[in-house]
Amino acid sequence: MAVPHVRVVAAVIPREDRYLITQRRPSAVLGGLWEFPGGKVEQGESEADALRREVRERVGVDVNVGTCIARRTHDYDGYSVDLALYQASIDASAEPTPVRVADCRWVKSAEFENHRFPAADQATMDLLLGFKR
Repeated sequence: MAVPHVRVVAAVIPREDRYLITQRRPSAVLGGLWEFPGGKVEQGESEADALRREVRERVGVDVNVGTCIARRTHDYDGYSVDLALYQASIDASAEPTPVRVADCRWVKSAEFENHRFPAADQATMDLLLGFKR
């Protein structure tokens, strides 16, 4: 039996020396974990359109989607996630607020280890930041 694949996009949004991360709501799959803002790509939707929609729905700001900087597939129990990570930006005057997430924060890359991330996100971040675990 084929394992379901979920296409997911996420935005790496820098501001000065920090990055925007969001916390999943307690009731969500992998609730309480942190991640770069994003979500599922809907049928017939481009990755860029999905990323713009998901960021707006989750933190209430419009995102400018840049280039894809990483792709990774991670197998969870019973399903697989195809994650595409994009460089992105928001207007300097835009202030993200939790809409469909438990929390959102600007953190330095050195502080990522203080936040628990889903395995797919962690592996992609490690690759980008050159961490070996």
